[in-house]
Amino acid sequence: MTSNKESAGRAWYVVQCKVRQEERAEENLRRQDYVCYHPKFRRERLVKGRREIAEESLFPGYLFVHLSQEDNWGPLRSTRGVIRIVSFGNQPAVLGDGLIEQLQQREHQPCVEELLSIGERVRINEGPFADLEAIFMAMDGETRVVLLLNFLQREQKLLMPLTGVRKL
Repeated sequence: MTSNKESAGRAWYVVQCKVRQEERAEENLRRQDYVCYHPKFRRERLVKGRREIAEESLFPGYLFVHLSQEDNWGPLRSTRGVIRIVSFGNQPAVLGDGLIEQLQQREHQPCVEELLSIGERVRINEGPFADLEAIFMAMDGETRVVLLLNFLQREQKLLMPLTGVRKL
């Protein structure tokens, strides 16, 4: 993600890539010794009835390059997979180092769905059942979970967004 090329005066810039060519652009930029960052996230999907973990681009069509004003920016425009550096009023858009650091930290956190196993206890953290405990039963599509909730002395099935639960 970073290299020994880092020094004062460097900043992160956004590079727009051709459709579905972020990987190609990143590979070609790295070959030219540019420092790149392509944030990704992992998510669980159902493929032909099987659960699979897929790695996807957090910002499809974009990646970040760490440059200084003294670097040679010319080759960026002609790099395979790259369309342009995102600019506003002929000034390249600069991102703060803090934003990139936050993205890098979050990228390495395991996603909730990878951690949940059938029968595992979870806490609901949003909605009318917030702060109640339930049992994880299954995924319902890519973004919803099926929970078993003991409510009013009865077990109830509950569908809710995956983001609304956390492992105990």
